Amino acid sequence: MTLQNIQDKLIQGIAAITAKDESSIAPDVPFHKLGIDSLGFVEILVFIEKTFNLQLIESGLDKKDFETIRSLAAFIHKKL
Repeated sequence: MTLQNIQDKLIQGIAAITAKDESSIAPDVPFHKLGIDSLGFVEILVFIEKTFNLQLIESGLDKKDFETIRSLAAFIHKKL
């Protein structure tokens, strides 16, 4: 799976979680500016685990990896 595919999947999932249009979600905007709260973060983590079959608790996910969709996609890409 390419980095772009991962980023697109994340945007789809985040659009569903936040009830926003995919076109309004930019990959380099910080998550907090997308209106994602702590429950939203949990939903995103569950989405990532199911979509990419990746166990995030054991993956070494860091706060900097969770700054933007782009940084999160890069982290997932490295782990796949």
